[in-house]
Amino acid sequence: MARTTIEDLFIHELSDVYSAEKQITRALPRLARASTNPKLKAAFESHLEETRGQIERIDELVEGAGLKLKRMKCMAMEGLVEESKELLDEIEKGEVLDAGLIGACQKVEHYEIAAYGTLIAMATKLGMPDAVSLLSDTLAEEKAADEKLTAIAEEGGDQAATLSQ
Repeated sequence: MARTTIEDLFIHELSDVYSAEKQITRALPRLARASTNPKLKAAFESHLEETRGQIERIDELVEGAGLKLKRMKCMAMEGLVEESKELLDEIEKGEVLDAGLIGACQKVEHYEIAAYGTLIAMATKLGMPDAVSLLSDTLAEEKAADEKLTAIAEEGGDQAATLSQ
């Protein structure tokens, strides 16, 4: 489908982020199992539940607006998930891996923050206040997840572990 209108682009971007969220739900359990930091493990498990809620929010938005998502794979998220798999394959469990996982997950959060911010701007332009509200809730959760990861890294000294290697 050609993206010739803001609505076309909105549907494309929403389909893309939907795929991204689905990929994250498959990756987070692996990351939680690999983490040795109890706070990081808990953050991954908590964000998994949050992500499931975000998918439900997209479903609600699509149903409420009468949209049809495209079947597609978010290539950016596929790459970010692959990077986290490489960490799991290359680094032994411990502080250094935890630091790498925090960095990998913050890349994911930043991608999602950008995606949801863009979707909110498009929904605003399209006059979709319900979509703006639902997307804004998700954006706030993504920002909070990023802040939580930063706090875990700072209090656990994980960033220092990464820099000393």
